[in-house]
Amino acid sequence: MNLLLSMPGGAEWTLILIACFVLIVPYVLFLITLQNTLKAISPENRKMPPGNVWLMFIPLFNIVWLFIMIGYIADSIKAECNRLNITSNENRPTYNLGLGYAICSIAGSLLSFIHIGTLIFWIMYWVKVNEYKNLIIANKDNYQLDIEREQFHKTSPL
Repeated sequence: MNLLLSMPGGAEWTLILIACFVLIVPYVLFLITLQNTLKAISPENRKMPPGNVWLMFIPLFNIVWLFIMIGYIADSIKAECNRLNITSNENRPTYNLGLGYAICSIAGSLLSFIHIGTLIFWIMYWVKVNEYKNLIIANKDNYQLDIEREQFHKTSPL
């Protein structure tokens, strides 16, 4: 660290490294939440593999992938909610917040004052996805109970 500070412009580089760390760590935690949400969803209801969230680190591709990923996550959550009999008043859970986040992130690169909107939508989307993940995990037993009921109430042909 002292070597970095003794270099010309060392203090600036230190600030840049700290800023990158402060920006990247929350984003990695966000992607981990998305990945864990997809892992909580049964494989037959996943519209994409959980590991594909890390494609967001590919420059330029991530602009398009964000819109695609948001749709896949929303559809995966909806399918899992249907399977577990979790009622949701949204047709595509988390989709509208995710879309707001994606649009603001693109618009923010054109108009810098929109970055605050991007941050707000990003946090709201993150919280909503995490809520659905916790709801899915808490209701995993619903599906097993339904299968057990079907097995128990089957009439055997005589």
